[in-house]
Amino acid sequence: MVTAGAAPAQRGPILPPHDAEANRFSARAARYLRVGANVGSVAAKIAATRILGLDRGGVRGAADLAAALGGLKGPIMKVAQLMATIPDLLPADYAAELTKLQSDAPPMGWAFVKRRMTAELGADWQRKFESFEHQPAAAASLGQVHRARAHDGTVLACKLQYPDMQSAVAADLRQLELLFAIHRRMNPPIDTTEVAGEIGARLREELDYQREAKHVALYRAMLASTPEVRVPHVWPALSTQRLLTLDWLEGDKLLARKADPIAARNRIAVAMFKAWWQPFSRFGVIHGDPHLGNYTAFIEDGTPQGINLLDYGCIRIFAPKFVGGVVDLYHGLLRGDQALVVHAYETWGFRGLSRELVDILNIWARFIYGPLLDDRERTIADGIKPSEYGRREAFRVHRALKEKGPVRVPREFVFMDRAAIGLGGVFLHLAAKLNFHRLFSEAIEKFAIDRVAERQRAALEAAGLGTDEG
Repeated sequence: MVTAGAAPAQRGPILPPHDAEANRFSARAARYLRVGANVGSVAAKIAATRILGLDRGGVRGAADLAAALGGLKGPIMKVAQLMATIPDLLPADYAAELTKLQSDAPPMGWAFVKRRMTAELGADWQRKFESFEHQPAAAASLGQVHRARAHDGTVLACKLQYPDMQSAVAADLRQLELLFAIHRRMNPPIDTTEVAGEIGARLREELDYQREAKHVALYRAMLASTPEVRVPHVWPALSTQRLLTLDWLEGDKLLARKADPIAARNRIAVAMFKAWWQPFSRFGVIHGDPHLGNYTAFIEDGTPQGINLLDYGCIRIFAPKFVGGVVDLYHGLLRGDQALVVHAYETWGFRGLSRELVDILNIWARFIYGPLLDDRERTIADGIKPSEYGRREAFRVHRALKEKGPVRVPREFVFMDRAAIGLGGVFLHLAAKLNFHRLFSEAIEKFAIDRVAERQRAALEAAGLGTDEG
């Protein structure tokens, strides 16, 4: 830890005079060399597994892949996590290993920290803090977080972006096109043509910490009347495009509360439900990165009372009509209204749907919506491990689409589906037992697309985000 003398923090964001880490050819070339061998090897193994029917060392090869990607900082690890959640994109062994990649990447050392902080806040950056811890509190794929203290005593979380991430994103996305190209040539039942575009758009947004600061402001507004979910303040004078400083929210990891009484676990689960569904149903916004490292449980009187929402990089803003499609599908399934179900899928962006394809999509829809349709207290899925949540249904869809497909997945669906699966996994980890039907009914009470549009417009404008986001 370092300590420094007075000098209060300045007001307003501080920007470096010259962006030395813009998307550079030399940095991209170096990244190609570093990552290319790994991705090429992955592509070859997947091609052999799929085309030639080989299964040599399947689990071992998948574990080697996870180890290789986990040791690489940058977007390729984050994309690997996402790819593992898309049905039929990777062989089962590889998908299972890649889902284990979380926020445990080896951190960068103090020399990097000093360079980053000097570049973002100037040579006297240490004077802007009362103290700043040398060792990171957390390390992830695009950056790491250090605990610090402001001169007024507030504990801070400083998120520092790793070097040359802009170039790394550009290079890694090009490399990953190889995997998608191989996948497309195998005539898969699920056409993922639009998936790459969605992944790229969200990753580029995650590199802009000034945008993430606006996401924090957006969530503070959307969840202002939801005390079960705590959102930090941004410290603008200590934040830039590659440094984001927030309040440090103290809490326990969610898995540390698995042995709590059911009432405590249910409180955490209700907070998770509200943190996800209220912004979506009322503002058309979702938190698209659902892994457990993005949440902690805050404790009062010795027991969990709600959650801290920690990361705001992967936020997806939808057109209000897309939210209408989600609500329409719910009502269509609840009433057995096939026409409304088809209308909902078409609103989402599915095209050329035959009756057979609609029936196949309904397998997945009934799985996701099942707990919301069932007016009773229940778990999200009885007898299912968190790592297996959704896999049986994905297999049934895959098998059916082999005969009746393919179906192209709309890009708007990618993070919606991923977040829903991740949220369900959290409920399974907690073994929560809730009436999800009533929670959802409260979330969509008096729902109207025009109300969503107006709320969204006002909230985005207040947060400094454009109304054409998403």
